[in-house]
Amino acid sequence: MTDTISFDDFLKVDLRVGRIVDAQPFPEARQPAYRLKVDFGPEIGVLSSSAQITVHYTPESLVGRLVVGVVNFPPRQIGPMRSQCLVTGFHDADGAVLLCLPDGDVPLGTRLL
Repeated sequence: MTDTISFDDFLKVDLRVGRIVDAQPFPEARQPAYRLKVDFGPEIGVLSSSAQITVHYTPESLVGRLVVGVVNFPPRQIGPMRSQCLVTGFHDADGAVLLCLPDGDVPLGTRLL
């Protein structure tokens, strides 16, 4: 287990539901990755992200999926692209990433609490 945090600390992380609207190979990345565009609804809009999820997903299988993303990290330069959000996931037994997905249809931009 990691260090204990307060509920106020947890609330600082803005986790929202978004829908992947575009997924492209990202050959310039150091590790195999995709360039994603994720729509977080009218309040936040479409944000870009680099995601190392190539083992379990193809670009075609990602478009239209709901995902959970952190939308309040500062933008990060990853090679030639600027990543604006972090799409969340879990490592499988081999270390490959599986996405953290809502278990039903949730309005875009809904905050995780």
